[in-house]
Amino acid sequence: MASPIGAARRREQWPLPEAATRVLLATAEENVLPAVAAVARSVGLSVFSAPGLLDLSDEREGVGVELFFDRLSRALTGAEAEAVRVATDPAGEYTALVTGLLTAPTLAQELARRAVTAEVGVLAEAELWSAYQPVVALADRAVVAHEALLRGDSDGRTVDGGDLFFVADSAGWLPRLDRVGRECAIAGAAGWLGEADLFVNTQPTSVLHPDADLASTAAALEAAGLRPRQLVLEVGERAAVADRGHLLAVLESYRAHGWRVALDEVAAGWSSRSLLDVVRPDVVKLGRALVSALPDEGARAVVRTVAEHAHRLGAVVVAEGVETEQVAEEAAALGADLAQGWLFGRPAAPAVAGPVEVSPVPTP
Repeated sequence: MASPIGAARRREQWPLPEAATRVLLATAEENVLPAVAAVARSVGLSVFSAPGLLDLSDEREGVGVELFFDRLSRALTGAEAEAVRVATDPAGEYTALVTGLLTAPTLAQELARRAVTAEVGVLAEAELWSAYQPVVALADRAVVAHEALLRGDSDGRTVDGGDLFFVADSAGWLPRLDRVGRECAIAGAAGWLGEADLFVNTQPTSVLHPDADLASTAAALEAAGLRPRQLVLEVGERAAVADRGHLLAVLESYRAHGWRVALDEVAAGWSSRSLLDVVRPDVVKLGRALVSALPDEGARAVVRTVAEHAHRLGAVVVAEGVETEQVAEEAAALGADLAQGWLFGRPAAPAVAGPVEVSPVPTP
């Protein structure tokens, strides 16, 4: 392996809400608005109502608006908050005002961005970087790939990707963080990955306009000197089930760039077999829960069946979560080609001489 470089790190500027003196709320669920109006009046806001619309104003330089959002987070259910669009200090001109409402965040996202229902500060202050976990060939234990896992350093502690993506999803920033995660993974692998593959988790639902949304990923690969085929984008089984039509369109875009696709978290059941046939992945990753259950006879039967099916489709099979030699040997005997887990190495930053600051890749 070539000499490693420091972990690539970057900070993002997230559009956190500022103090506001006017709030416009719109929804087709008019039964929600009376409760919202009641909260507004309780904190001293002026309320103007129309069918499907509330226009609130605050004469206390935003103090009442902050109280309004704080109390509203406890007055509505999550579903009710998702059904309302909210614009703060909206434009006065009618067309701009309507356009602003159509593209405004949901009330649930606004509450999250104001750190009422999620720790947005964790994401807003985080320095983002990728840790890497080796993927080995079970035949000879040679390292053939690395999986990149997003991390964030915030207020003296390291936050894992699950927490970062939870906050981003709550605040409506998932597409952006998904893109940033891909770019961090690629930039952090530059200079040391060699000929190994790079596995990167991604959310196809975050790719709304493939030509535009994936351009920075392609640019990051070129800047890092990596070949397109080295990038393997992992799609979780649960995410793949959600919207197959959109999934297939996004996967087609991945492959048009020369990237490969992995189906992650594959387990038992009809959904897994159906997805394998629909997605036709280049890589199939057996879920940790399934692999850790070995040598249970039920788990063995499932692993063997999935591996055989994957091989018929021409896919490589990876066993995740391998922590013991016994499990590694079982997985290999049942048809797994590759493996990753603590037995072979934990996620870590590349060996460093010092961190490398990375700027966002400009979108063409």
